[in-house]
Amino acid sequence: MSNRLAIIADDLHTEPSLTCLLPAQAELCHCQLRSDSSAPEKIREFKPDLVILLPAADRSRALAMFQSLPEWDLAAPALAVLAPDSDPELLQRVADTADDFIFWPPRKDELQGRIGRLLGKSPRDLDMVREQLTQELSLAQLVGRDPAFLKVIRHIPLLAKSDAPVLLLGETGTGKESCARAIHHLSPRNSRPFIPVDCGALPEHLAENELFGHVRGAFTGALAEQKGLAAMAEGGTLFLDEVDSLSLTVQAKLLRFLEDHTYRALGADRFSHVNVRVLAATNHDFETCVREKRFRQDLYFRLNVLQLRLPALRERRQDIALLAGHFVESLRRPGETPPKRLSASAQRSLDHYPWPGNVRELFNVVQRAMVLATDPQILPHHLGLPDCAGDSPAPVSFREGKAKALAAYERLYIEEMLRKYQGNITRAAREARQDRRAFGRLVKKHALDRRAV
Repeated sequence: MSNRLAIIADDLHTEPSLTCLLPAQAELCHCQLRSDSSAPEKIREFKPDLVILLPAADRSRALAMFQSLPEWDLAAPALAVLAPDSDPELLQRVADTADDFIFWPPRKDELQGRIGRLLGKSPRDLDMVREQLTQELSLAQLVGRDPAFLKVIRHIPLLAKSDAPVLLLGETGTGKESCARAIHHLSPRNSRPFIPVDCGALPEHLAENELFGHVRGAFTGALAEQKGLAAMAEGGTLFLDEVDSLSLTVQAKLLRFLEDHTYRALGADRFSHVNVRVLAATNHDFETCVREKRFRQDLYFRLNVLQLRLPALRERRQDIALLAGHFVESLRRPGETPPKRLSASAQRSLDHYPWPGNVRELFNVVQRAMVLATDPQILPHHLGLPDCAGDSPAPVSFREGKAKALAAYERLYIEEMLRKYQGNITRAAREARQDRRAFGRLVKKHALDRRAV
């Protein structure tokens, strides 16, 4: 007996190409949303074994399609065929309404394999499909195709299966928190909280209270009991970003917590236990921090059970254009016509820039350009980047181009350190692991006003 497949299309371009990839023996029913107002009734009368959804390329129409799908009351499983640049909101909507999805253009064997699993209807098969859907959804948030990036993220599903601590390493802006969220989302703890903690923003005298809470009367002003972030993460994941910023005193408390997941809230007369998984991240060389006695060696060993090291954006240059295009699409206002796009010269500027702030800096640059560009085409001056090869009308030598790129990186790095420490040269120099006088000379070299950063 042949299977009955219903195709609900809001994309007139892809439907004929998709039909050629379907099993030859399948009985098909086609519904065009733009021309057939009775599509839901037509589908229900057909009684399909599987529904294939082809949303429009327009984001708002695609979101509307999946929003209305539950009202159709379809008894059959649904497979969505999506554009490869679908944004996170659309992917989340698909995950909530469809049983599986695949990106366009699909391979024939992959498409028919997905259809076969959905038509199997056994609970075990559907559980496997949902597990794969969750994995694809989580990793779809991590945009990139460069081999250096793919080599890293392919380990994320494996790390998610374990309950051991994970140490995420990489420069600022490389996406450590996004990876931590993907690990949580793919883990058995995904229905419980993901609690991020910016350790660098915790004042030393408040860090213990923020992490572990206090009881009423623990100190002056403690009028009520307060749960700490560790307790708020019960059953889920506690993500400690910039964990190396914690004082040695708080590190000792954290070590005890990691050993048996018990802690004592401030002022409490007993220990509490929580069931959490701990992920930690740093943008510094941890081994150097240990060697300089700024981080406890025993805590480092406790955190560094599993490790994920994220490459800098300059180490995955194939992804610059892909990420920039993704950000342009995600920042585009609904109904904006004609849509804004990067010019070839702007893309060259992005390609030649050293990106000391990595993916986060790229997002900020694209966001700025989307605001400043009044015409559909984004030009180099909209990006606000330092002069580099992409803006230069004449080619430069390798030596000159390298010197300009390094100078731009040096200036931006010094600015970032001064901004982080509110112009305090001593603290900025210590962070940069530079002699204070040498760091001061760099500030003068680039004519930076530390009071203005």
